Amino acid sequence: MTSPRKTWMFSSMRSKSRPSGSEEENYFRRRLFSSFRSDRREQRSQGLEDDIDKRRTLSDGDQVETNKGVFLPGEEQPDMGAMKRFSTLFSSFRGKISKDRTGKEPELPASTELSPVEEKAKEQRYASGQFFFEYLVVVRPKKTKDGIYEPQIIYQFPKKDGMVRFQKEEEEKTLKALTLFCFPEGVNWAPLTEYPSETFSFVLTDVDGTRKNGYCRRLLPDGKGARLPEAYCIISNLACFGLFSKIFDEVEKRRKISMAMIYPFMQSLRESPFPAPGNTVNIKSFIPERGTEIISLTRPTDSWLEHVDFRTLFKCLSDEEVLQVFAAIVLERRIVFIAEELGTLSQVIHAVAVLLYPFIWQHTLISIVPEILIDVVMAPTPYLLGVQKKLADQVTDQTELLVVDLSEGRKETFIKCMGDEDTILPHKLKDEIKQALSAKNENSSLEDLNQVVPEAFLPFFIKTAGHFAKYIVRNGKDQRGEFQRTNFCKSIESKSTRRFVKKFVQTQMFDLFIQEMEQRPASQDGTGLFDRKIAEYHKKMREKAKKH
Repeated sequence: MTSPRKTWMFSSMRSKSRPSGSEEENYFRRRLFSSFRSDRREQRSQGLEDDIDKRRTLSDGDQVETNKGVFLPGEEQPDMGAMKRFSTLFSSFRGKISKDRTGKEPELPASTELSPVEEKAKEQRYASGQFFFEYLVVVRPKKTKDGIYEPQIIYQFPKKDGMVRFQKEEEEKTLKALTLFCFPEGVNWAPLTEYPSETFSFVLTDVDGTRKNGYCRRLLPDGKGARLPEAYCIISNLACFGLFSKIFDEVEKRRKISMAMIYPFMQSLRESPFPAPGNTVNIKSFIPERGTEIISLTRPTDSWLEHVDFRTLFKCLSDEEVLQVFAAIVLERRIVFIAEELGTLSQVIHAVAVLLYPFIWQHTLISIVPEILIDVVMAPTPYLLGVQKKLADQVTDQTELLVVDLSEGRKETFIKCMGDEDTILPHKLKDEIKQALSAKNENSSLEDLNQVVPEAFLPFFIKTAGHFAKYIVRNGKDQRGEFQRTNFCKSIESKSTRRFVKKFVQTQMFDLFIQEMEQRPASQDGTGLFDRKIAEYHKKMREKAKKH
């Protein structure tokens, strides 16, 4: 029996909640929406320590380890208020519901023990953050007493021992949360005879604010007759989708032989050092009838692009449609992507978020929204959400957002829009992006797109915000800088560009970027990756002018 419909009140909108199945879910949703009411603007006045913990610095690398974990481009950042509380409540809620339904914890086999020498080496790599991954879990729908198929963890590797009670409890909540993202469709599962494998990714925020990347490969195990799919999920602090996709190819290859063949490979992987950008690590793995194989895993040279694959984005959307999405995201609006395939959702959202570089999306980002959490679309704050096609009707009843349909054979791409997306970007700069994107084609490789796409969008931010350093004034060499916002905007000659910039400087992504630049030591001015890109661009323009 469903509970009565309730109405949520927000300062900026009024929407009706949908029926939910239990008092626990109602309680969770009430707390969820309460958490989204927090005023993000208050966070702008926080001090240096909070700002550095909120997001990574724009230096040479794309990952900077702090006491809050590894921050990655293109995702919602830790300690951002609403999303942190959302994730905490979500984990606690999921743990309670799962325990209520099953009455016991899922049994997890013990992992392979390491020798003292191996254990010492492992601790050293762990301390330096060089593990490829933290966990491998296998998730499979299991039939409950109620006759429904509920996803449960059937294997975890490795299983950590020696944790104190609260650490163990939080780990269990995190692991239980994975089941929702591995099978976001909910409990609507039954044995299948055919199921194409698919790979997708998601992000979890822990109670302490650290973020973990989830990489998932769902497949149907070999066998006869109807059977249930399995999800192999790797949890890692590292963001490198292409590299983990290759790892899953090896996992799937071994699964076809025997599940027992997977774990020696993962053990070898876990003990291998994570390569630096542009470098390769070789993993030895034995397969019966084939002998020992050498698997080479290489990280891209441009580490800030290693978590994205632009091919799916430009396969689903035309250049003009991508620019309309870009216009909406650059002004931090609410955006929902809809698709049948989980891989499409995660790849498109990560690709769109990276278009903002060197700025970072500071609000809620959930690449795949589990069905049980669909009410998150009612949040009044900016978000990037991926929603499966079957839940589209529960999204389109919202107002003031952009809903993008990525499905094949769709009647229209923009199911809902604000109506001004085509006029947000300065016309001249928009044409320049389109011209630069014309260098790609349908057969462009991932490497080609990784070169063409950044070269199309990065100049947009160089021309609109690349002069920021001139307007950060310091009273002394070691003093904090102060950004001259008004003079910064006035210095732009083009009226259309100035109108855009006046809106852009009000976004949280710009505000936090400038705060970082103000707090950066004067000795580091001009040393960041964006600084170098600005210098390279101006050098190229001077050389071009000389030729003419």
